[in-house]
Amino acid sequence: MSDIERELWHYKEQFRGKVILCNCDDPRVSNFFRYFFTSFYRLGLKKIISVCYKNLNPDLFSQNKDEQAVYCVYDGKDRADDIIEGDYEEFVRNNEWQTLKGDGDFRSQECIELLKQADIVVTNPPFSLFREYVSQLDEYKKKFLIIGDQNAITYKEIFKLIKDNKLWIGIDNGGTKWFQVPSHYNIQTQTRIKIENGVKYFSKGSIVWFTNLDHVKRHEEITLYKRYTPKEYPKYDNYDAIEVSKVVEIPMDYDGVMGVPVTFLDKYNPKQFEILGSNRGIDQDPNGVYGRGSFLNGKETFKRLFIRRIKK
Repeated sequence: MSDIERELWHYKEQFRGKVILCNCDDPRVSNFFRYFFTSFYRLGLKKIISVCYKNLNPDLFSQNKDEQAVYCVYDGKDRADDIIEGDYEEFVRNNEWQTLKGDGDFRSQECIELLKQADIVVTNPPFSLFREYVSQLDEYKKKFLIIGDQNAITYKEIFKLIKDNKLWIGIDNGGTKWFQVPSHYNIQTQTRIKIENGVKYFSKGSIVWFTNLDHVKRHEEITLYKRYTPKEYPKYDNYDAIEVSKVVEIPMDYDGVMGVPVTFLDKYNPKQFEILGSNRGIDQDPNGVYGRGSFLNGKETFKRLFIRRIKK
């Protein structure tokens, strides 16, 4: 919940009067639904729709073996305009859950009809279907704020949206995010496990927020202080571009193409830089200049985005 709260409060004015869809969330156990339910009047929401997948019973760690799923449409009309945390537990205990005809797959026509009703989609989608999930949001022109793996930045389908300024990174990125896991879940690295109030959590790094909701951070410029020297910024063997291994070391006086880490997106301002390509994509550059792999002295570098400073 703390991860959700840290990010979502930045968009509270954009939530006002909107229909929120959490279409990968069992409303009986999801912290996304819980957040919007307990903040319904404070955010001035119009409606919350929450849908689970192949689960008829309230189990966070369901094996998704049921052929149907439940969903919830909440409009706040059944209670006063002051919701407290205890109201959520009462709501879960006493609510009569609606059952879908199908299994709750976000690709089903039944769930697409719910998607059409939404103004903003906020959820933690299945990472294995991330490309397909985001493509659906783009197809139906939906606003969204979702969690994903940082590696998705260089997926061909995702990178195109980033390059076209149809998708960008949220605010609370980097570090680790904690995910609740079953009590029997085990991992050798004990520092990645914690238990709070009898609940076990697993930490996963490289998790970022993907969104097309505007925010203040996206308009902040990176402060550049270093100057270009050929020795400090070597050129790639196969590209007419220089290697910049740290975002904070982007030179202030270089107007050519630069290869930077994917963490650059956390500070990306489209009025300060333009994104040209990636060394992990295929056919991302219409001129065929930036494709797969970038090399320095015969050795391949890590994932890089190719950027160029916009001249004022």
